Amino acid sequence: MLLELKEKHTMRLGRSSKKELKKLIAVDSQRKKFEFPIPFTDVLKVSGKESEVVIKEDDKLGTYLLFRNKKYPVEILYKNQNRYEVLLNGVSYFFTVETPTSYKRMKFLSTKGGSKKNENLEAPMPGKIVEVLTEEGREVRAGEPLLILEAMKMQNEIQAPIAGKVRKIHVKGGQNVLKDDLMVEITAGK
Repeated sequence: MLLELKEKHTMRLGRSSKKELKKLIAVDSQRKKFEFPIPFTDVLKVSGKESEVVIKEDDKLGTYLLFRNKKYPVEILYKNQNRYEVLLNGVSYFFTVETPTSYKRMKFLSTKGGSKKNENLEAPMPGKIVEVLTEEGREVRAGEPLLILEAMKMQNEIQAPIAGKVRKIHVKGGQNVLKDDLMVEITAGK
């Protein structure tokens, strides 16, 4: 993931004009933001002090971060567009990577949503449930995959729109659904 993000990032502003991005923003599931300059550097600031971070790979550990002479195993568990789940030293982290513009839009839209207590996840299109990836009573994070819906010979990962607890699952593997059929109910967390 980190290597692919090092590519040159540009944003189209119309048909012919381009604006080069100067930073990206990583946003965790609690909406805390972390800014990263482009091009990326291998220097990390912790409590105001700069420290070098190196990404390495070997046969024994696989991919790991070398930080202050300690090795931290890292693995990308999930990637879909700008959403990631990374396992770092045995701890799972969910985050999105945003441009400054998409971050402002995300922040604006989250304030417009109000304080919903429940979210009813409906089928975005007709199709067949291939697999249910969660269970009732389970805590889920926003963006976490809940089920796989096959439509027009393509498998679509349906994700939790909010963080919370799965209250009720209305579908099962192999079931056909129509557009707007209720699939999962989530009670908003914290």
